[in-house]
Amino acid sequence: MIQSRPPLIRQLLILPLSALALLSGCASSPQTRSASRSQAASSRGLAIPSTPPGSAENAAAIAQVTERERAFAQTMANRDLKGFLTFLSPDSVFFSGNMVEHGVAEIANVWAPFFAGRRAPFAWQPDHVEVTPDGKLALSTGPIIQQGKAIARFTSIWRLEGKDWHIVFDKGEPVCSAPRPASS
Repeated sequence: MIQSRPPLIRQLLILPLSALALLSGCASSPQTRSASRSQAASSRGLAIPSTPPGSAENAAAIAQVTERERAFAQTMANRDLKGFLTFLSPDSVFFSGNMVEHGVAEIANVWAPFFAGRRAPFAWQPDHVEVTPDGKLALSTGPIIQQGKAIARFTSIWRLEGKDWHIVFDKGEPVCSAPRPASS
């Protein structure tokens, strides 16, 4: 009887731990951080970025990437695979489920079916964009929408190449609904 308890305890722990692991894998909206980081860094004698968050240059770069992401999403709505591919860096990497595509040709092969048909199977839009202090890299993220419902979140890493921003990495993650609190 004593020897049977450890497996029972393990079995009882597996369910809550499994649920916790699943919840930690869900995508969620980013949280806004305070601008006090730069002030704290400055007071400690640390270097301040050349394009600090909140600066006019940073705001302009954020606006550029936001517009670029919106235009990229519009290619799906317009059913324009060729246009979609122009937003990719030649060395882009896309994560599609368990698969990883490297380069424009592989990405085109995997994404072509999404552009077949008259109606887009999903849409996306940025709801948060960040740009590095040097103004050369950016991250955009937002919901992926299907039939009016957010089903996932995308994250794209953009690189400034010449005068245009191009996607270097792209990945989507499923959105999980938070459990409702128990009523009292």
